[in-house]
Amino acid sequence: MCIAVPGKLIWKNEGQGKVDINGNILPVQLGLVCAQVGDYVLVHAGCAITVLPKDEHEELDELLRLLREVTDEQH
Repeated sequence: MCIAVPGKLIWKNEGQGKVDINGNILPVQLGLVCAQVGDYVLVHAGCAITVLPKDEHEELDELLRLLREVTDEQH
């Protein structure tokens, strides 16, 4: 199963960017969105697929944190 994860765009040059996802800096393709440095984006398979409002980013980030806690408890 694949999911998209939220992150903050911290660098941009033409169609390429770097996103901070929980302290991990990852390269991202920006061809599908019109995002600016400082925007929150949803990333799937190395591509930013949408720009997120800050409150949606925070909500998704919290849900993923809770999911990590549950899965860590099971292992």
